Amino acid sequence: MYSRSGTLLLALIFLLCGCQWLPSREKRTQKLVDQELAAINWNEVDQFPLFEACDESVSKEEQRQCFEKTLLMHFSMTLQDFEFQTEQSLKDTLFIDFMIDNQGTITILEMEENAAIRNENPEFEGIVSRSLKSLPRIQPALKRGIPVATQFRIPLVIRTDE
Repeated sequence: MYSRSGTLLLALIFLLCGCQWLPSREKRTQKLVDQELAAINWNEVDQFPLFEACDESVSKEEQRQCFEKTLLMHFSMTLQDFEFQTEQSLKDTLFIDFMIDNQGTITILEMEENAAIRNENPEFEGIVSRSLKSLPRIQPALKRGIPVATQFRIPLVIRTDE
């Protein structure tokens, strides 16, 4: 049958070669990290950006509503004194794309243009930009407790009477 030295030799060969078949601790850790990263939905945040008036302990839906309400109230207050001057009646929706970075700083990415508004009210884009820049302090959105940048698109409905 097997001799004692043959068994020891076989065990030694297995130990030397067998370690290569077992994944290292680093590889196992990396595999777990990769699985966890793949499971994260990167298109959603855990907490919306918040203004001071918003409660961070409420549901995500209530956080979103508070954020949107505060943003729209600020916009309406800023724009209520602006008088549009157009030669004809205007009813249009302009979209503004902006980003809130991981520090809470807001940046306008793009603002749709309307030729009638731009030609007759050239200061309009500057007023909208200043309105966004003058928002109260914003806490950035959070993903897994880490501040992250988020992008938003808001509709701005323009209506004028002749």
